[in-house]
Amino acid sequence: MNVGYVKVSISDQNPERQRELLKPYVEEIFEEIASGKDIERPQLQKILSSDRKGDTIYVESISRLTRNTLDFLKLVEQFTSKGINLVSLKENIDTSTPQGEFMVTVFAALLELERDITKERQREGIEIARKEGRYGRPKFEFTKEFVDVYRKWKSGQITAVQAMRLLGLKKTAFYQRMRELEEQRFGMNLVQ
Repeated sequence: MNVGYVKVSISDQNPERQRELLKPYVEEIFEEIASGKDIERPQLQKILSSDRKGDTIYVESISRLTRNTLDFLKLVEQFTSKGINLVSLKENIDTSTPQGEFMVTVFAALLELERDITKERQREGIEIARKEGRYGRPKFEFTKEFVDVYRKWKSGQITAVQAMRLLGLKKTAFYQRMRELEEQRFGMNLVQ
């Protein structure tokens, strides 16, 4: 039996294009919305766990299965050990042929290379942004009003809940800001 696997990463992506590409080749389509970061996806696992010896799994492209070379090669190995062939239409790969097996390895390596290049560019961009002071959470500026509320809270004039309300902060952010202020003003008498 020929079955298709359709995956989109987020719910607002339309899987129809993938469905239309696979329809001429398959009798059944397994479909899901999931990240391609790992292979622990319900529909993909359903394909792997059922007895499909002799079946062929069709995908629009390798990236619909995974974006990680190691995971891709593991999937191909799992398919092969179960007697399942894999066909990727975009890359023109059919694992039932020696050329297909060779191409699986080549394309998987190229996908990993592309991913690594993207990560490297991202790291370079982050490093440049850091040097220019544009990366990370901006440092919180303690206004006179903020310090006044802090002093009232520390002296017991108002409760923490009242201080949170006045500053518009939730509990975790409130205590974090208070610690930051105390660290910044270490040695200064803020309560006076």
